[in-house]
Amino acid sequence: MTRSPPAVRFGLGIAGVVVLGLAWHLATTLQLVPRVFLPSPEATWKALQRGLSVGDMANQFGGTVQRMLLGWLLASIVAIAIGSLIGISPLARAYLRPTLGFLRALPASATIPIAIALVGLSPTMVLAVVTFGSIWPTLLATVQGFAMVEPRLIEVSRALHMSRLAFIWKIGLPNALPDILTGMRLSMTVALILAVIGEMLAAQSGLGQAILLAARSFRTPDLYAGIVLLGLIGAVSSYGLQLVERRLLRWKSH
Repeated sequence: MTRSPPAVRFGLGIAGVVVLGLAWHLATTLQLVPRVFLPSPEATWKALQRGLSVGDMANQFGGTVQRMLLGWLLASIVAIAIGSLIGISPLARAYLRPTLGFLRALPASATIPIAIALVGLSPTMVLAVVTFGSIWPTLLATVQGFAMVEPRLIEVSRALHMSRLAFIWKIGLPNALPDILTGMRLSMTVALILAVIGEMLAAQSGLGQAILLAARSFRTPDLYAGIVLLGLIGAVSSYGLQLVERRLLRWKSH
């Protein structure tokens, strides 16, 4: 099956957003859902404009993006470093696989009470939770990528007496890069979710806190405006990472 050109896929994506907006407008116009629960797109757009121009939504947007990116970057650096060391050793992979599986299955939100007890309701707590929760997709993807390195390349590295660091840098990472980038995209999504949850629980300035306060005061246009911004953050970050992935993996198509 041939893939559609990028312009066609982009057009289909825009068409999907338009259809969703029309369905939203129709549902509110026909009052299929009470306005107190589902505001119109026009009311949401006005709330978004007001929040960005005269309100605090721009600062809240920046706070959420900063927490998400910082936690994701820290998690990615640690995950790639540790995953590389584990991935080059079959013994380490076999020994640590049950532990990694247990930690990966542990919901990151369940660690929030522990983080609160250790560092309190602070920005450090939110950053720690975001980093811990988003580390696992990249870490496991890195380990998997190193485990799938062609055995002949391993034999070549041994014949050349390459050090472990040289093997990681020259052979391991280039071959594991597709898996690593896929894990980083998953980690980015987890980081956004945890940043929002952390803001809600720790009362840190951000879109998470803004959405929570809007829901408590029944300001549904402001609530949906915050949700739209969160969706925008997720879409832009995912699309941006896909562009980076295509550029970095261009050599695989040759």
